[in-house]
Amino acid sequence: GAADPTLPTLVVRHPDRLARRIGRSGLIGFGESYMAGEWTCDDLTAVLTVLASAVADLVPRPLQHLRPVTLTRQPRGRRNTPDQARRNISEHYDLSNTLFGEFLDETMTYSSALFDVMPARFDRLAAAQHRKIDRLLDVAGVGPGTRMLEIGTGWGELSLRAAARGARVRTVTLSEEQQRLAVSRVAAAGYSDRVDIELLDYRDVDGRYDAVISVEMIEAVGYAFWPTYFRTLENLTAPGGRVALQAITMPHNRMRASRNTHTWIQKYIFPGGLLPSTEAIMDITGRDTGLRTVDMLSLRPHYAETLRLWRERFTARRSAVAALGFDEVFQRMWEFYLAYSEAGFRSGYLDVYQWTFTRAGGR
Repeated sequence: GAADPTLPTLVVRHPDRLARRIGRSGLIGFGESYMAGEWTCDDLTAVLTVLASAVADLVPRPLQHLRPVTLTRQPRGRRNTPDQARRNISEHYDLSNTLFGEFLDETMTYSSALFDVMPARFDRLAAAQHRKIDRLLDVAGVGPGTRMLEIGTGWGELSLRAAARGARVRTVTLSEEQQRLAVSRVAAAGYSDRVDIELLDYRDVDGRYDAVISVEMIEAVGYAFWPTYFRTLENLTAPGGRVALQAITMPHNRMRASRNTHTWIQKYIFPGGLLPSTEAIMDITGRDTGLRTVDMLSLRPHYAETLRLWRERFTARRSAVAALGFDEVFQRMWEFYLAYSEAGFRSGYLDVYQWTFTRAGGR
């Protein structure tokens, strides 16, 4: 019969090469084949959403028999020891501040926004990022005189808004590029006297803080270090203080299945990372720490919209991105990454929470 016109169309230019790549390395090969221009489609997110909904590891059904007998294992050298964590982070975040500036809004916020109206428009993105940040600062109780720690500075927007509330902010990052831009943004806003931005691993931070905030940083911690991460958060929080995270999650069974495999995202975008499940976070905080959940809010549809806006903007700025020295293969890789992530949230395979903990007193 005739093709369903409502379905996205996937055009395979080199079926033999695509099949060979998938046979060799599953989804990594599928993504690499897109990067190489061996297949294309009219709606990348729609194709990936269909696949994400149909099969957890995103290999099309007719091609599943080509799956390698053993999935590619994660390279040992990617484990997030303090030295390797800095290299892993730098591989993504030190690409170029200008590159990120091409597709992010002027707040330079690289995490899920919180929209008031959807579908969202790019001209509303900065306000939606402020809404997200303000909600985190609210649940963490950040106000005049709050001693606040941020783990994972990004390009500094959250620390700027905390300083504007009168908080005393310490923020740490492993990205030299992010630190450089964040320092200049804080100085331009006149808050250098109350914001310290340090190039420091979270495991090396000292002190006690009324509020500890970390936005979409747990994804880079690595499975082996999750208990360390949460114990560190607890130790850095004053009794009665609050921890507010924004965390991307995946289903528990998929997390367990994928924690030892090597994925396309890990190979090309976030080396050493793994998304936690809500069960894993509940389990670790409940067993290993005195942190107790007091509030959870899912932003799942908001992340799908955020990613759509970033990808549309990235695609619209292709020539500017090329002028920065990022070639066609890099651009297709980045487009695949943004569409793949959006598909994860649209299909329900991925979720993202603003998750607030309180630190029980006396520990």
